[in-house]
Amino acid sequence: MRRFFVSCLVGLSILGAAQAQAQPQPRNVVLFIADGLRDGMVNAANAPAMDGLMKAGVRFTNTHSLFPTFTMPNATAMATGHMLGDTGQFGNTIYTAFPVPGAGESLTPFLESDPVLGDVDAHFAGNYLNEETILRAAHAQGLSTASIGKLGPSLIFDHTARSGQDSILVDDSTGRPSGIPLSDDLRTRLDAAGLPLQAPTRGANGLAGTADSPGTLAANVEQQGYFTDVATKAVLPLFKARGKPFVLVYWSRDPDGTQHNQGDSLGRLVPGINGPTSLAAIRNADANLAALLGALKALGLAETTDVIVTSDHGFSTISKESGTSFAASQAYKGVPKGQLPPGFLAIDLAHELGLGLFDPDARGIRLAADAFPSRANGLIGADPAKPEVVVAANGGSDLVYLPNGDRALARRVVDALARQDYVSGLFVSATLGPIPGTLPLSAIALDGSALTPMPAIVVNFRSFSTGCADPTTCGVEVSDTGLQQGQGMHGSFSRADTRNVMGAAGPSFRAGLASAVPASNADLGKTIAQLLGLTIPGKGRLVGRVLTEALANGSTPTFARAELRSEPDATGHVTALAYQSVGEIRYFDAAGYPGRTLGLDSTAVPAAAEAH
Repeated sequence: MRRFFVSCLVGLSILGAAQAQAQPQPRNVVLFIADGLRDGMVNAANAPAMDGLMKAGVRFTNTHSLFPTFTMPNATAMATGHMLGDTGQFGNTIYTAFPVPGAGESLTPFLESDPVLGDVDAHFAGNYLNEETILRAAHAQGLSTASIGKLGPSLIFDHTARSGQDSILVDDSTGRPSGIPLSDDLRTRLDAAGLPLQAPTRGANGLAGTADSPGTLAANVEQQGYFTDVATKAVLPLFKARGKPFVLVYWSRDPDGTQHNQGDSLGRLVPGINGPTSLAAIRNADANLAALLGALKALGLAETTDVIVTSDHGFSTISKESGTSFAASQAYKGVPKGQLPPGFLAIDLAHELGLGLFDPDARGIRLAADAFPSRANGLIGADPAKPEVVVAANGGSDLVYLPNGDRALARRVVDALARQDYVSGLFVSATLGPIPGTLPLSAIALDGSALTPMPAIVVNFRSFSTGCADPTTCGVEVSDTGLQQGQGMHGSFSRADTRNVMGAAGPSFRAGLASAVPASNADLGKTIAQLLGLTIPGKGRLVGRVLTEALANGSTPTFARAELRSEPDATGHVTALAYQSVGEIRYFDAAGYPGRTLGLDSTAVPAAAEAH
């Protein structure tokens, strides 16, 4: 009997060892986002750390930012794995239909703000995205979690937990009354590392200039140096000491913030965002990644950590030119003669509709004929408390809301927009009925289970290139913004904006792979959840997929290219959409009026295109 018992113990020991070998080892994940980084700018000269990581691991060569191609929408896609029709994050600025306290009671708040995100969450049952994030799920499963970097998108990854004691959050507001508190563990580590408890400001990097004075000539070095020190000298050592798997998000404001504000090209489309200041910002972000990789190696964490690099969107140079806009024909203080002022879309619509224009970001004051909205947003109608039309201005595309759902008004708005030379493509809610010259919001995954108000019309602005070898690195777009012609913006359906950067390396990923399968930021959310072993029930159905083609021993799916075209409107305008698909999941290349959107004509192929 004793011999039998010993034999059983030996057998169980061998079985246990075999099961332990069969089960995947716990993985750590670092997600590094270089905000606004263009794929075509990542090479050994500009970004050696990123280039080296992707050469060693996986470089996705067929990448997609979600449209509208803004920071907060794509942050929610990464954080949840859902597309924008489910998260309701239709832009950086949206219409909430209630006055937001943290945004000065505005109905059109800019959501890159910790207090504003808290207000909007509170209004929409505690979670305005209506989906659970990967950091919330990871923390609930016992993993260590942190999000560090740019104000707004960093908080999105665990926005419903605001005590600071769950996920670590460090952003622009850290150490200030508007910020999320620091965790007790992190305070101790920061003190030990000699790091301040308050994040530095952007300093000179935050200077946008005016129409008469150039913007910044400095990258965001000091602030991001602090964030990097926090990550490498405090957070990663803390996570190692805990001995648990972890997920760390690092959101680099550069090159986005610098490209927006750069002063290398005031009033000129060339060099635009390709001047020395923007290149310095790319090197700054790359240096931050290099420091993170170095810290992982020094701490002995590199062998068990998957590192994913992405950008939320591409980038373009701003144009403020139009030959059809009423707003461009008027005179405004601080706006060069003949150029589009901030809020030109709201001004033009109010003029065409014969209605009053009010500023939602200035307590609803009525705007005089020689004034433009302070943040480019507009309330149109007779009463700012009951607007007939709301414009949420975002940059390379704008959102138009019709609070009353008036179908006749929708057609008038569409007709007015289609006559403007700065418009390139219109997408309309199905609740307004079919309108010639437009495609439905459902065609671009904007009609889902969202809690926030869905736009009635999404307006894409005209884009083109200045003629360089890779047009996606020298794109130009008309932008509804307070920034100047020659500075930088994004948000359009140009391929220069939809083409982002994506790469990965680590124990879970293949080595030396250039993947041509379409991939998006929503796919990253799903892939990270799988790497961490998270099961996150979804409420909406507009989701990404796991990037199996990049994983060791993973399968490579087939994909197809196609084009969708609207019926022409009375003037012959057609909204066309070039896209790719993996199964039922669509990846949007470019869209708009053919001839007015960069990349649309070159990516468009017949609907019956052969799968690859």
